[in-house]
Amino acid sequence: MSRPEPQVDARPAGGIGFFETWLSVWVGVAILAGTALGALAPGVFAALASLEIARVNLPVGLLIWLMVFPMMVNIDLGSLRQIGARPKGLAITLVVNWLIKPFTMAGLAVLFFEFVFAPFLQPQDAQAYIAGLIILGAAPCTAMVFVWSQLTRGDANYTLVQVAANDVIMVFAFAPIVALLLGVTEVSVPWSTLLISVGLYVIAPLCAGAIVRHMLTRGLALPDAEAAVDAFTARIKPLSIVGLIATVVILFGFQGRTLLTQPVVIAMISVPLLIQSYGIFAIAYGAAWLARTPFSIAAPCALIGTSNFFELAVAVAISLFGLNSGAALATVVGVLVEVPVMLSLVAFANRTQGWFNTAPPEN
Repeated sequence: MSRPEPQVDARPAGGIGFFETWLSVWVGVAILAGTALGALAPGVFAALASLEIARVNLPVGLLIWLMVFPMMVNIDLGSLRQIGARPKGLAITLVVNWLIKPFTMAGLAVLFFEFVFAPFLQPQDAQAYIAGLIILGAAPCTAMVFVWSQLTRGDANYTLVQVAANDVIMVFAFAPIVALLLGVTEVSVPWSTLLISVGLYVIAPLCAGAIVRHMLTRGLALPDAEAAVDAFTARIKPLSIVGLIATVVILFGFQGRTLLTQPVVIAMISVPLLIQSYGIFAIAYGAAWLARTPFSIAAPCALIGTSNFFELAVAVAISLFGLNSGAALATVVGVLVEVPVMLSLVAFANRTQGWFNTAPPEN
């Protein structure tokens, strides 16, 4: 008797339907709208940009809340103890984030700005862009990975553990890696930025999600409890897409004038960032496939390694080199490149979900 073919769920990841089907269109419109509005109404975006604490922008923070909250409700804190039985995805994430990604980013930055683009730039500008890219490459993603994981229907509990593990390592490893690659003796970690970001983007929505989940499932048997959670998250998931689109508008609005006045420099900085992003994703996704991890772990495992902690990177670049430095500009370009790139990788992951369905789960 032949073995039955594995079943592939053909629904869009996250079940958002219309919004998700046309997400790339909405984001494209948001990029154009943000750039135009930033150029036409710079005062409005300057006012929004000024609403920050320790380089953490509050309007963007609230929008990230909208994006991550549905996945936070899906997290079952009681099941986290089972994560240790599936260590492969976590191991891949940590190796990629801390043993590969910072060094490939440094190598690409040097290649392009000391060789490929060197004839077109002043040496001091080239060195500043290299520094900014190095800082960006050493800062792995935190909150936004919940958004990317949700769009691929990743394992919410596993994603939380991946983020938590990276945050713990970042406290100890970020400054030494940046100092080593930049060749400086001291790197001052902006602890206020780091702590406020983790608290605002991870701990607070996680606690709120746990409270809402408890209210939804109180007194219900397991199947009914899961159905109640699924119904609630299905109702609020469109808010995640609205939050994502609004975030894109704001981020590109903040840099509207820069995009129009320095397009060549931004294009140059984007080249190593694009190679890095797609290359790191390929390494992590390929490793997850070789390790035969389930898709719900493989997708967020690869996406968290590709994404960056842009608030931390921008804050460190400004503290080391100044607000108007080339290093700060490079980290900002990283922010602008990230959303469209990550959405393209989400789409690729969803299209290749079948690659993982034939592999048995981790032992």
